[in-house]
Amino acid sequence: MFEVLVFVYENYWRGDACPEPHALERKLSAHGFEPDEIHEALVWLDGLNVAAQNVCMPAQSQLDWSPEPSAGSMRVFSVAEQDKLGADCLGFITFLESSGVLPAALREIVVDRAMAAPGDEVCLDALKIIVLMVYWRFGHEPDALILDELCDDAEDRIAH
Repeated sequence: MFEVLVFVYENYWRGDACPEPHALERKLSAHGFEPDEIHEALVWLDGLNVAAQNVCMPAQSQLDWSPEPSAGSMRVFSVAEQDKLGADCLGFITFLESSGVLPAALREIVVDRAMAAPGDEVCLDALKIIVLMVYWRFGHEPDALILDELCDDAEDRIAH
């Protein structure tokens, strides 16, 4: 499924530029993706659209990406979320949020879509794709440093 999502991200500039599900299904099939992968991705994208409709976000030019939730608030992850996401993914979500690039409303969509991903666990690379897809759906392009963090393979990095 994640290969299909990457293809969609790379080929459609914004979520609103993506064709309707039936047309997208034909295009994905023409590019050689397996029917079950296409179906999983389309169901996942439909869930992303539903989640996005329930979030009231300001216009792109007015987005406040500050890390300041309401005073004294704290997000506690359920046991199911902890099991599915693991320490690496939860740490990455916290990093993005504390860096001011993932507002609480988008964090909740990221967690929701990660929980909807197939399999028992979500690896960090899959979570990064999910974050990119959430940004994509809202038409937000992360700045270059965050985009590098989302697209870079950390295993190839050399510690100094």
